[in-house]
Amino acid sequence: MRVEAGSMRSSVAPPANMRTRIQVQLAAPLDAIPNAIKASGPMDAVLAAVVVALIGFGVIMVYSASAVDATLHYKNPHFYLTRQSLYAIAALTVLFLSSRIDYHRLYKLTYPVLAGVGILLTMCVIGLGHRGGGAARWLAIGPVHVQPAEMAKLAIVTWLAYSLAKKADRVKTFTVGFLPHLIIAGLFMVLCMKQPDFGSAIVLLLLTFTLLFVAGAKLGYIMGASILGAMFAVAAIRFSPYRYARYLAFENLVQYREGIAYQPYQSVMSFGSGQTWGLGLGRGLQTLYLPEAHTDFVAAIIGEEFGFVGISLLCGAYLLLVLRGIRAALRAPDDYGSYLAFGIATMFGVQALVNLAVALAILPTKGLTLPFVSFGGSSLLVNAAAAGILLSVSRQGGADGSR
Repeated sequence: MRVEAGSMRSSVAPPANMRTRIQVQLAAPLDAIPNAIKASGPMDAVLAAVVVALIGFGVIMVYSASAVDATLHYKNPHFYLTRQSLYAIAALTVLFLSSRIDYHRLYKLTYPVLAGVGILLTMCVIGLGHRGGGAARWLAIGPVHVQPAEMAKLAIVTWLAYSLAKKADRVKTFTVGFLPHLIIAGLFMVLCMKQPDFGSAIVLLLLTFTLLFVAGAKLGYIMGASILGAMFAVAAIRFSPYRYARYLAFENLVQYREGIAYQPYQSVMSFGSGQTWGLGLGRGLQTLYLPEAHTDFVAAIIGEEFGFVGISLLCGAYLLLVLRGIRAALRAPDDYGSYLAFGIATMFGVQALVNLAVALAILPTKGLTLPFVSFGGSSLLVNAAAAGILLSVSRQGGADGSR
């Protein structure tokens, strides 16, 4: 099946006279990809700089947020710093390698990756996962713990990009263009919920709806599914004792501050202590009181040590990351590249937004990391691979990828 980029693109794409109309045969061998697409220009230097800066900043903040905890539990203040530094080196390697690979080579890997991630998620659900914090979200491979839910986000994006580009002429239909994508995403969501990982399930749903909207699926289908999804989310919270307890604690932080709301309450206190300019790097006191400050609540330590100004700059960095991703999507030479870039940009933006909202107690507690900054190898490596793919798309989006 041949897909003509531009002729079947959604309304968010630029006018046809702003880009070269290139045909891509999605099912054909890679050697059949036209030279106009295989040729690569310079990558988006701004996007690359933002990602590298966030990775480096993450190493610094993980050390600042974890030194006390590492000293108490491991008698080594550099325990988490050493691990995060190794993860960062691996992430930069993954970023460079994935940015140099033509993203069209992901065609043949789409279904094997999707199936592999599905198997890993199932292994967590059936009891083979490593438990921590009441959830079995990790698979232990020797000393390394892998979190399949992080892989699932990128796997869903790559599969949706492939499928929607391939079905571009039927994306407005319910049985071909909408329902199959919702079923696969729903299956992955159920596997995440069983771990349980409610936050990742919500991200998967938002990624699916975003790409369906960008691809041109009927708004009525998306709205209907959104209503059903909202009803399911409400039921999942109300009839799950621990989720409902978190919701009640979220509504009454002060009342539950010594119990289930202790972590979000201390997080809010961190932001308040930072005020406008912050206390200074390494001078935050909430690392003594905020549990697991180097993981999901690292934003609270950033707020305490760098204040409102620091958090604003961090939000600006994520906004720039998303905008450069959208830029790459609009300049991509084909629908597949556009959907990949839109999906990855959405993945970064949604996770950062939810993490910051949870740290500020705007949303109930969710187990989502702050992209590129929170401690953890699985999240960092998957996000680095996603950023590399985004850079690969940007390299084929115009003669000058640096502007």
